[in-house]
Amino acid sequence: MELQLKPMSKRGIPAALSKVEVYRYLNEPGEAESICRDILAIEPDNQEGLRLLGLAITDQFTGDVSDRFLEARNVFQSLSDPYQMVYHLGLLDERKAKAQLKAGRPPHTLLPILEEAMKHFEDAAQIRPADNDDAILRWNRCVRLLQSRLGSQWQKETEEFDASEGPPV
Repeated sequence: MELQLKPMSKRGIPAALSKVEVYRYLNEPGEAESICRDILAIEPDNQEGLRLLGLAITDQFTGDVSDRFLEARNVFQSLSDPYQMVYHLGLLDERKAKAQLKAGRPPHTLLPILEEAMKHFEDAAQIRPADNDDAILRWNRCVRLLQSRLGSQWQKETEEFDASEGPPV
């Protein structure tokens, strides 16, 4: 048997997009990603397919170096709507920081990532469509995440160093 991808029909894209949402709700981001790639093979500029592909990639973040952060960023940067692009770049940074926090990374190393997410959310809030508070809700989640830990956990603890000790011999 020849292993070759089969193209989907252009008319099947709306139903396929619905399936992507279902697979994301079922916590099966690999399935969602695969469908997005089939959609984008037919319509490379399909904005919903691009948005969902980026989200499906971030759904797979584990806080490991194998997370495909750059790939997701490139996908989100290809969104044509400025609000959607900036908002999703904020989601990307937020999800990266949360995955790394869950993986046990020290909180102080994640503060710059959360601050970048909050900057994106702040920028998105300035250009958001009427009655769309998503960027504000995400900003608030980042604030609550930062408040959930002692302030000292977000600061790097410096060790005292005695210069007279010198390097080990």
